[in-house]
Amino acid sequence: MRKALVLGWLLVLSIAIGVIFWQTAWKYSLPTPVPANYHDVLRGAAVTLPVSARQVWTAGQKPLFLHFFNPDCPCSRFNMPQFRALVQQYGRQATFAIVVMSPEKFTAARLQAKFDLPYPIPVLNDSLVAAACGVYSTPQAVILDAYGRLFYRGNYNRSRYCSDEKTGFARQALDGLLQHHYSLTVSPLAFKAYGCQLPSCTQ
Repeated sequence: MRKALVLGWLLVLSIAIGVIFWQTAWKYSLPTPVPANYHDVLRGAAVTLPVSARQVWTAGQKPLFLHFFNPDCPCSRFNMPQFRALVQQYGRQATFAIVVMSPEKFTAARLQAKFDLPYPIPVLNDSLVAAACGVYSTPQAVILDAYGRLFYRGNYNRSRYCSDEKTGFARQALDGLLQHHYSLTVSPLAFKAYGCQLPSCTQ
């Protein structure tokens, strides 16, 4: 009887550990499921941004870098140092904005303070921005060229928590665009979305 009780507790403990591991780690190493209602936006296509985005960026001047952030997503939280580094390096050459799907949790001022951003970054709370760019997970980077055409949409790098500096897909894409290398030769892994599915894609 005692042996069966111990085995039962061990089984329950093993299941609990498995559930915790799935919730905190393993599921983020798998590609984000593509929503059934997903509408792709092809590279080179002109992106029609909603009014909220057009208020922080004027076409014809600089490229636009959109950082899609979800405060409930571990990948997004671990990924912020990579975004901050890009802002520090390219802040004069491109316009940066953060797209937040949970505006009640993160305002521009709170993001600025929590992640020590080098200067105030506009925060967009419009879910239409994600649909316009073909984004269905976080964290994702979207780069529009100076004329509003989609140059890059994909991962920052290859890592379970989107924090690997070595692969640097988003950095490669932005650097290529600024140097007028329009061919965009990055790994196919850059375009397979990982992280957390956006809430708006499950409705």
